[in-house]
Order: sequence, then structure tokens, then C-alpha cells
Amino acid sequence: MRPVRLLLLIIIAVFAGLSQIKAQPPADTLPRVDSLGRTDSVRADTAVVAPPIPKDTIKPFLQYAFSSDSFLYRKRLFYSFTNPVRYTISEKTWEGRDMIFYSVIALLLFFALIKNSFSRYLSDLFSSYFRTTVRQRQVKEQLLQSPLPSLLFNVFFVISGAVFLALLFRHFHMADQLPFWMLVVYCLAGLGAVYGIKFLVLKFFGWVFQQPEITDSYIFVVFSTNKIIGISLLPFIILMAFTSGPLNAAAVTISVVLIVGLFLYRFFLSYISIQRTASINLFHFALYLAAFEVLPLLLINKLLFTILSEIS
Repeated sequence: MRPVRLLLLIIIAVFAGLSQIKAQPPADTLPRVDSLGRTDSVRADTAVVAPPIPKDTIKPFLQYAFSSDSFLYRKRLFYSFTNPVRYTISEKTWEGRDMIFYSVIALLLFFALIKNSFSRYLSDLFSSYFRTTVRQRQVKEQLLQSPLPSLLFNVFFVISGAVFLALLFRHFHMADQLPFWMLVVYCLAGLGAVYGIKFLVLKFFGWVFQQPEITDSYIFVVFSTNKIIGISLLPFIILMAFTSGPLNAAAVTISVVLIVGLFLYRFFLSYISIQRTASINLFHFALYLAAFEVLPLLLINKLLFTILSEIS
């Protein structure tokens, strides 16, 4: 029985100790005595509430915390960015050549259409233009009896010349503010007006002076030269449209030299054709060229550069 009694005494002592511990107040609730002898009781369950953070300070803090500068300059344990470099770029606007591409493709398709439709007329045109023989008169009569292909090739010359002039202006950085299609339309209207007025004036002079054969022969040479120029400009138009640098400059130079050479050859053919039908002095023919060929071109050139300088 003694062990049982001893065990009961131990259990009673343990419960008595626990009851005394529960009966004591918590340490935080005991009265505190300061240096002046005043007591202050603070409960443990009373939490100190911090003052609210103003909303105006939260947004700048978040912006700084998640900004790129804070990410770069923030110190880290294993790595850090030293002396970061900022690169500024300027936004560039892309300018394509879609309109130039479609213009050249349309020009090539138009030439292919009229060439396949009137291939005989094209071969006769080149043979009559570069051969000064007796057979030339027969070929010339065949060409004069084909008004539809002649009209189509004249229209092709106007379109080809307009595209060439527009590319030439772009090459020399003239009228860059104008869209390419608008520049082509202006050149198209200019060429059409110049050669339309030229045709009417020559017809009028032939009617006034009663020399329609001479004017018709001269008109044939002029418009045959225009057709040859329009066809000859095709490869140079392609090079000027889709190349740059020295190749583009070489295409511009060779094309201008070719046009000047064909114009000089046109003057030679005009003098020969007129000399066959009427006796005309070379000096008088030179005066005609200076008054009706060179001077109008100089005036048109001056007017054109004045308009383009005002636009630029």
C-alpha cells in the first residue's frame, strides 16, 4: 500500500502546482513600476495599432519597386549590375516601294500586250527607223496604214516617259514631298500636253503653208523616235526603280545619254526626210530647231524647276 500512497501524493502535488500557476496573472499584466514609482498595467492582448499609410505614398513606392531603374541599381546577394548603360533609339518610319513596283509591273504588262498583239508593227518600226533605204518608204506607208498600234505605242511612250521622269526626280531628290503616283500623273499630263500641242501646231503649219506632206513626214519621224525612246527606256526604268548606289547612277547616266543621242538622230532623220520633198537650207532648219525644239524645252525646264523648288 505504501507505493500507492506515494503515487497519490505525487499526483496531488502536481495538480496543486498547476493550479497555482494558472492562478497567477500573466507577466505582461503585472503592474510595472517606473523610476518615479508609478505603476502601469498593460495587457498582452492589447496590440499596438500602427498609423495607416497614406495612399499617395503607396503608388510611388510600387512604381519604384517595379521600375527598371530600381531593378538595375538594386543590390543583390549573388550578382549586381555595375555602371549600366542606356541606349536611346529613334523610331523610323518604313517607306516601301510598292507603288513603284506596281507601276513598273503595269508598264511591262502593257508593253507585252501591245508587242504580242502588233509584233509586225514593232519590227517594221525598228527597220524603218534605222535604215535609210528605198524600202523605208514602203515600210513607212505600212506603218501609216496602222493607226491603232501607232496610237497604242504613243500612249506607251507617254507612260514610260512619265515613269522615267518620276524616277529621275526621285534620284535627284526633287519633289520628295509628293507621292510617287502623283508625280507620275503630273509627268504624264506634262508629256501628253507637250506632244499634243506639238502635233496640233505642226498640223496647223502644214495647213497654213500648204505643205502637209512635209509636216506629216516630220511628225512621223518625231513620233517614231518617241516610240523607240519609250521602248528603250524599259531596262533603265527597272534598274532605276530597284537598284541603288553606283548601278543606279550608271543607269541614270546611260539613259540620259541614250535619249540625247536619239534626239540628235531624230534631227538628222528629220532633215533628210524634209530635204527629199522640199529644198530647205540647213541654216533655216537649224533656226527651226532652235525656235520650236530647243527654246520650248528650255522654257518648260525652267518652269518645271521653279514649280518643284516651290513644292520642296
